[in-house]
Amino acid sequence: MTQDISHAELARQIADIATLEGSFTLRSGQVSSRYFDKYRFEGDPKLLQPLAKEMAKLLPEGTEIIAGLELGGVPLVTALSIETGLPAAFIRKEAKTYGTCRAIEGQDVAGKKVTFIEDVITTGGAVADAYGLAKQEDANVLGVICAIWRGEGDPAIANAPTLPVYPVFTRADLE
Repeated sequence: MTQDISHAELARQIADIATLEGSFTLRSGQVSSRYFDKYRFEGDPKLLQPLAKEMAKLLPEGTEIIAGLELGGVPLVTALSIETGLPAAFIRKEAKTYGTCRAIEGQDVAGKKVTFIEDVITTGGAVADAYGLAKQEDANVLGVICAIWRGEGDPAIANAPTLPVYPVFTRADLE
């Protein structure tokens, strides 16, 4: 069991464990001298549990299913599902070619109000891809909650600009 910690203290602890300096190519293709290694905080229950509590505060009203994006969103959505009691779905980068041949596993999202759960977003390329997959399965996507918004300006998904983005932390919170 973890103790309750403040939003600012959680930001400090995540920054301490997850911030790496160097030269890093991001999924967006951008090169950054600072990288937030999400697995360092997602694998630490002392940080994952309070982070799930913070994410729960951002859930859009009416959310029926929370859906974590492969791979970093999976531990977050699992922790958030335990925190809220909401069912979790898991969104692959693409439909698998065997078994169920589905892109979204764990729940039937057709006609459901779904909120995406993601780790770190810079431009939202993975979110836009997942949004397309969810629309193919007739999901009503309410928005995306991310642990860290590391992009420029107000949080937004470049290829899905109407999709609301709810960050727990921004890059500035961690710097």
